[in-house]
Amino acid sequence: MSRPTLGIAIITYNAAARLAQCLQAVSFADRIVVVDGGSTDATADIARTNGALVIEAREWPGFGPQKNRAVDALTTDWIMSIDADEVVSPELATSIQSAMRDPRADVYAIDRLSSFCGVWVHHSGWYPDWIPRLFRRGTARFSADLVHERLVLSTDKPVARLSGKLMHYSYEDFEAVLRKLDAYSTAGARQRHAAGKRGSFGVAVSRGAWAFVRTYILRRGFLDGKTGFMIALFNAQTVYYRFLKLAHLNRIG
Repeated sequence: MSRPTLGIAIITYNAAARLAQCLQAVSFADRIVVVDGGSTDATADIARTNGALVIEAREWPGFGPQKNRAVDALTTDWIMSIDADEVVSPELATSIQSAMRDPRADVYAIDRLSSFCGVWVHHSGWYPDWIPRLFRRGTARFSADLVHERLVLSTDKPVARLSGKLMHYSYEDFEAVLRKLDAYSTAGARQRHAAGKRGSFGVAVSRGAWAFVRTYILRRGFLDGKTGFMIALFNAQTVYYRFLKLAHLNRIG
């Protein structure tokens, strides 16, 4: 019996900073597809240099549909979706290959550890963070959400877990924090507006305050020290601006 094949699905946009490390960590895969949203840096060249097939898709449909473009471009037995700022640890790489050789599930969740401006975060609702990412082709697709997409499973079998960490370099610096705050709040507002939701200044304030309390107190962000406080504030600001932007969209139709 031939060994099962693995494809890696990645979407990118100006992701040159961490992409080479990301791709080199999954060099054991049989196929790597990078769907690029029109990067103006060296992203596409780095991807090709590291053996990836680059598909240009400049029209942005949202995170979920864009990730499905990468998934659909793969014909391998197994597919793993990762982000360009995520790096598979050696232990996780070994675990992935072992799981495919002797599968006990159709979908596997991965233990992701994320950093915020250079600090690894162990609370604040960021960790533990088990996310399904490795699946048999045809057993899962991403939701159509513009942001905060999730993997939707078409199998009733339980999701198994892999050993090893997926290292997530999510916010490299404060400039990245501000860029993502603006991008996520805008995408969230548009998604809610399309669903007929309403926003207002009062809702923005109350929801933002609750996001801070939930992150810093209920999700024990205080145990992450000043980093936990910054994450709680980031979450609060993202939610606050999301609902302010939603109110603006409601006014202009």
